Amino acid sequence: MTPRDIIKANLTRTGQPRPGLRFGEGRRNDFIGGGPGSPQGYVQKRWIEGDYEYYDDIWGNIWHRMAAKDACKGGEVITPIIADWDDFDHFTPPVFNRETAAEHFRAGFAKDQGDHFRLAGLPGWIFAQARYIRRMDNYLMDMALYPENLHRLHAILADIYETLILAAGDAKADAIFFCEDMGTQRGLLFSPAMWNEFFRDLYTRLFGLTHDLGIAVIMHSCGQNREILEPLLKAGVNCFQFDQPAVYDFDDLSALLRQYRAALFSPVDIQKVLPTGNRQLIEAEVDRMINAFGGGLIFTFYGDLTGIGVKPEWDAWAYDKIISRCDQG
Repeated sequence: MTPRDIIKANLTRTGQPRPGLRFGEGRRNDFIGGGPGSPQGYVQKRWIEGDYEYYDDIWGNIWHRMAAKDACKGGEVITPIIADWDDFDHFTPPVFNRETAAEHFRAGFAKDQGDHFRLAGLPGWIFAQARYIRRMDNYLMDMALYPENLHRLHAILADIYETLILAAGDAKADAIFFCEDMGTQRGLLFSPAMWNEFFRDLYTRLFGLTHDLGIAVIMHSCGQNREILEPLLKAGVNCFQFDQPAVYDFDDLSALLRQYRAALFSPVDIQKVLPTGNRQLIEAEVDRMINAFGGGLIFTFYGDLTGIGVKPEWDAWAYDKIISRCDQG
């Protein structure tokens, strides 16, 4: 089977010979990725002030992060583009041209040296971007105080992602991938009823379009989101990318994924396992994951080891164990 065949088999839980693999830095990888490029006219701005690096994003938000070389890669929005709803009418969303975005996706896929699974990465998703555009503290209050404004904002974002999904289809992507962190370690950031109100219909529409194009849906989300996993699967998610799978009960999660013929795409847990530096525990977790999810499991890595306090050799222990188990068949 080709790498592409293997990932498709894992996503559909049909005849997979081994877990899928997506590792960087010259390690084994069944995927080839592509992105849509920047929206029309956007050139990022970055500057240093004191101990902080500042930069903008495609939506117009201003971010900052510690400027030290060993600081984590991420940051936080310090100035949202819609700091007050009075600013909404002046908000100019980014514009992606479908043909240009498709060309960027194709350029990424063209780097393939074999028949790899073509993954189209999208720049965020509806909640991910809306909470930055408003900033999280404002956004959560908006859900109760200004729901109509949020619906308007979400509709604008959904239209942008529809264009990018169509571009991914034009480029013959096998799956879209997006990040939508909706939980804490203890539960959702909002109620399931609010998920239904603000997201269910838009997700169902966009995932339906994606499936109509013959493309799978892979969704990243951090936190404990068990209350909405089944609604997400019903809406059309084919695979969950969790960096903290150990926050879930494996038996329960595995049964749910089997029920919907869906897959798990994950590193060894980046919160409870990898940061321990305990080789025995890390290697045992690989076995536990394969035993629980082996019928639909794709292993990956975490790209910011410094940010989670993990030494490269600890990550290597996980990788070597994964490869050993995969090669055993």
